[in-house]
Amino acid sequence: MGASLSNLTDGGPPGLGDIPENCVACVFMYLTPPEICNLARLNRAFRGAASSDAVWESKLPCNYHHLLDLLPQQNYDGLSKKDIFALLARSVPFDDGNKEVWLDRISGRICMSISSKAMLITNMEDRRHWNWFPTEESRFHVVAYCQQVWWFELSGTVTFPFPPDVYTLTFRVHLGKISKRLGRRACNFEHTHGWDLGPVRYELSTSDGQHAVSECFLDDIGQDDANGNIKRGSWIEYKVGEFIVNTSEPVTEVRFSMKQIDCTHSKGGLCVDSVTIIPSDLKVHT
Repeated sequence: MGASLSNLTDGGPPGLGDIPENCVACVFMYLTPPEICNLARLNRAFRGAASSDAVWESKLPCNYHHLLDLLPQQNYDGLSKKDIFALLARSVPFDDGNKEVWLDRISGRICMSISSKAMLITNMEDRRHWNWFPTEESRFHVVAYCQQVWWFELSGTVTFPFPPDVYTLTFRVHLGKISKRLGRRACNFEHTHGWDLGPVRYELSTSDGQHAVSECFLDDIGQDDANGNIKRGSWIEYKVGEFIVNTSEPVTEVRFSMKQIDCTHSKGGLCVDSVTIIPSDLKVHT
């Protein structure tokens, strides 16, 4: 597809192979990582530019060194910037594996997930009310299941040097208990009750004074969510709100909670998987 340099001396037309590698690298600055990797197959100049540290440094967040600090040094010593991007695009666990952070593979922006294991859950120690159960449907392989409570409350916090951006925080929950029967997915709604009698209140606040509150009924059987998902039998992302980070220093502390503390009725039959924090205009890529 590309012509070699010798084509010019022979009077042949110039081609892609005649473009200097540093010029290709300048173009790559404006492309996404997948686009760069695809173009690297064209010829030697494109392949060389696609391995340039300068190109991949531009795809990494300004404070990517903080993510590397979460890993053993031997995991990234001597790696090129391209390999560092690939390493951080995979989940980097921290806080005993109950939190994960990663780079979006298209934009290079930071995303985070926080397991319910990292949250404070009222009455979690009483197995009549709450249980943990394993599932392949969680990135943490375990979720909290509320069997029956009167006072429903979960809260958590994360302190992290988020790079400047606008972030959205969501809770990932599921009405009914999920399981597998004869290799097929099944949902048990035996204990699902009470969520239609009062709204769940979500809150977030940050160390620099930002605050957001939202409320919704979880068991609104007759309605679908904004993304067209049926609420019963599906994992749903409930948006709590947004917060803005203007600088990575000082680090941002984010506090969040989910509660339904109307003790006039019990409620139960709900799985709580995690909290997700991602840039607000980012579509998550799997």
